[in-house]
Order: sequence, then structure tokens, then C-alpha cells
Amino acid sequence: MLDESLLDSPEGLAEADRRALLRGAAEAGARVRTAVRHAAEAGVRDLKPDGRPRAVLIAGPGAAATQTADLLGTLAGAGSPVIRLAPTGVAPAAGALRWELPGWAGSVDLLLIATPDGTEPGLSLLAEQAYRRGCTVVAVAPVRTPLAEAVGGSHGLFVPMATAPYDQEEPLAATAPGVLWALLTPLLALLDRIGLLAAPPDALDKVADRLDRVAERCGPAIATYSNPAKTLAAELADALPLVWTEGVSAGPAGRRLAAALAELSGTPAVVAELPEALAAHSALLAGPLAASADPDDFFRDRVEEPPALHARVVLLRDRPIGGLTAAPAARDLALDHDTPISELEPEEGGELETLAELIAVTDFAAVYLALASGA
Repeated sequence: MLDESLLDSPEGLAEADRRALLRGAAEAGARVRTAVRHAAEAGVRDLKPDGRPRAVLIAGPGAAATQTADLLGTLAGAGSPVIRLAPTGVAPAAGALRWELPGWAGSVDLLLIATPDGTEPGLSLLAEQAYRRGCTVVAVAPVRTPLAEAVGGSHGLFVPMATAPYDQEEPLAATAPGVLWALLTPLLALLDRIGLLAAPPDALDKVADRLDRVAERCGPAIATYSNPAKTLAAELADALPLVWTEGVSAGPAGRRLAAALAELSGTPAVVAELPEALAAHSALLAGPLAASADPDDFFRDRVEEPPALHARVVLLRDRPIGGLTAAPAARDLALDHDTPISELEPEEGGELETLAELIAVTDFAAVYLALASGA
């Protein structure tokens, strides 16, 4: 059950936030600026690439690496395929995970390693394997870790991860807001340098500024009625979110929201892109999850009986209304089945800025839902 009174209690939220998730969300802009500086100091801006790599391989543990690969692949488009190397192992522990290069990987490919840990023996072995194959290796990880030493020994490029002192106090959640930006930003700068996507320094500065503005709008001191993240968190209580995305860069934001809801608050969610979502999820809206599916819900004891789980559409869009869009059809389908709908659309700006805003607002919402539900 969601404690809505906690949403408007900054002191209560701070006390409940034992993993510093709100602080990580609020400091996302600062993480971007620090990560840009670390990338420059590591020599990313001084690189003189000979051309685009045939393929970009990304390795790392958990949701942070998965989402980094998703975002980079979306932003790079068809320039060079971005492929995540999924780990194998008997447990999701640093010592148990192993990664393998595909058999075709060689000197014309680029290996990116992104991890908030850096103690994984499997990643150090992967860096050594890539060196033997002739792959260029770039890693983002905390300093003074075994991975940093392995990449240096393999003549790769190591970029220190932008960390905060409180990162060491509690184990980091894989979908923690600060983790994503600390890992993603140096790799954006790198792929901009080699011509796979557009993320020049001024664009990254605008991303940091946009993240700061979201933190001002969505911070714990802002009341729920004027706070889009708190509003979304309250709307998602006791709901099954059907996350529908429209626009190329909204897709990764929707998939990240689903992962954050699952990890931080234990809330399941399903994701699909418009217009395919209308067909893929129409049966969910017409079945027992529809708000009108339980006619006896009106007579339910609101104190003693837990609420039934009903679907709620969350529409994330990265482009303004107008032109060719499936948004009206999405609204009509939801309303035809008495299903409530929440919509988020960023302010105008470049692709990186609008994507950053969608991620930031939904990150705050996932954190508020986790804290107010006691997760």
C-alpha cells in the first residue's frame, strides 16, 4: 500500500531513503559534468580515430550495462551495430559472472566495458581476451579496481567512473539514477569522438542543465500536485503499468522505467512501442486487468480489503503532438476500456536533452513509489 502522506514529507522521505536514491536522482546533472571532465582528462577528446568500428560490443553486469547498451544502440542508429555481451554464470555475483567475445570479434571492433563495481574477474579476463584479439578496449569503472589495472595492462583506455562518497555506504542498485549517467556519459563522449553519434561537449552540458531543471521540478520539497514524478508515483500505486512509448529515444526510457519499477519497488510493468502496443496489449485492457472488470470493486471495504490490480497506461513520448502519431488511438483504446492513462512528454530540445528529461522524471517516480510503498 502506498503511503501518500509520505510523498509530501521531505523529512520522512529522507529517513526512508536508506539507499540515497533521491540524492542520486537529484545529482544526475552533477554526475554528467563530472563524467565529462573525467573523460576529457582520460584523453577521450584527444583521440584520433581511423574510422568507425565494424561493431561496438558492450559488457557489464546488470541493468546499468543493459540500459547503457540500449541507449547507445538507439542513439547510434545503423552506423555500427551496438551489441551487448550477456554474461553467463551460476549467480549474479561479481565473482561468478563471465563474458566471452563472439568468434568474429577482432581488430576492427570496439569493446566497451561499463561497471559500477570493477572487481569482476570475468571483465578483467574479457579485457585480456580482447587485447589478444586486437580489439580496442575502453572501460568505465571505479578507480583503483582490478578492472582498471587489467585495462591499463592491456593498453586500453580507462575512464574513472564519476562516483560520490555515499556510493560506498550501501550496495548500489543497478537502476540507481546516478549509476546510469556516470557510466553512460563518458561513452557518449567517446562515440561522439569516433563519429557514431552526436554528443559534443555543449550537448552534454545541455543534458546536465536539463537534469538539474528536472531535479528542481521533481525534488522532495515540491508538493505532489505540482510534482510530475510524485504524481506519477501515486498514479502507479496498485496498478500494472502498461508503458507505451512513441518516438525512437522514448523506447529506452520506457524500458528503463520498467526495470527501475521492478528493482526498486517490486512493481511489474510491461513495455511496448506504439503503434504495435495497441495490438500487443489490447487483450490486457479487455481482460480482468481492465478497471471495469470487477463490478463489485465499488463495494469493497477500502480499509480491510486490498485493492484489485488494474492496468494503467503510461504514455512516454519524445516528440510534440502533431504530425503522424498514434497517441490519439492510444488514448481512445485506453478510455474505451475505462483504463486510466498517464502521459509524459519532455520540453523541446535536442534528442539527448529530451531523452534525459524522460529518464529523469521516471527515475524520480520509481524512487518515490519505492519509498512510499516501503520497498
